[in-house]
Amino acid sequence: MKRIIGLLVFVLLLCGCDDGDLIQETINFEDVTTQNCSTNEIIYKLRDSEALILEIKNVTFPVETTTQELEISTTNRVYYRFYNGEVTSATICETIPPATPTVTNQWIATSGTIVITTTAVKPLNPDDNSTKITGYNHNITFKNITFDTGKGTQVYETFPFGDYQIAATPLPFSFNKTLEQCATSKQLYDYNSSEALILDVDSNLIVNAVTPLNEPRVGLISDTKNKLTYRLFSGLVTGDYFCNDTFPTSPAFSEEWIAVTGIANTSGIVEVTTTTNGSGFRHTVVLKKVKMKKGNSDFILGDAYLFGDLLTTN
Repeated sequence: MKRIIGLLVFVLLLCGCDDGDLIQETINFEDVTTQNCSTNEIIYKLRDSEALILEIKNVTFPVETTTQELEISTTNRVYYRFYNGEVTSATICETIPPATPTVTNQWIATSGTIVITTTAVKPLNPDDNSTKITGYNHNITFKNITFDTGKGTQVYETFPFGDYQIAATPLPFSFNKTLEQCATSKQLYDYNSSEALILDVDSNLIVNAVTPLNEPRVGLISDTKNKLTYRLFSGLVTGDYFCNDTFPTSPAFSEEWIAVTGIANTSGIVEVTTTTNGSGFRHTVVLKKVKMKKGNSDFILGDAYLFGDLLTTN
């Protein structure tokens, strides 16, 4: 009898402590690849008969290193769905989804913050230690997210959604390595139809005198001397763009990258080697360990990037 009474008391206590909340469950999609729908603003993860769905409207994933926070709302929504069979992309993305599988349960996020931390994907070229931005990785985490499970609420202080990568077209850098120089400003530049690399060169580096073997003239990148600028244009660029008092407004450039200030014997170094070229001179300009920067993003030209050759006469 005592055992029966004790069991009844335990059951009553257990029922009395139920406030409608579910026991905390672990949801883990971190090892699942993120996918996206091409026809709407949904990104998602699928695992067997479960789907974790994030819908973000009117938000552009940035193409620079940054962090942004979005509040979960009727515009930015999060769902955790359970199906009665294996779920596929068609189930999530099609305007008219397949008849099966069907949703058996759905958790809807009612509050919380979506934190998106964006970093550039920059694979290293081991041959010259250069990097190129090939995409951007968006790491998504939910903070203090509350799900309405239909039977109560479930809260996560930190809930990692995972990474979502978007590919980017690397900058062309398709230069012919034949430099031109402005008569007045002495600015060096190389260009093609869509891009330009411009060096406000220190006049002490371009001298019509042969440099001793293995003793090039050396300067450092800075904002006042040897400023290096890369521009990617949205229209056709011609030689008329250069050597003006100010750069023309057309064609407009879509991207501009500025070299980071150099450090002696370490980075951001400009080297000029001068040799004879018939009755004139050939000035070979090499950029060593130069980092190009735009906003919070950057990439490295490499240990020794050949800017090009400038031909001069006495």
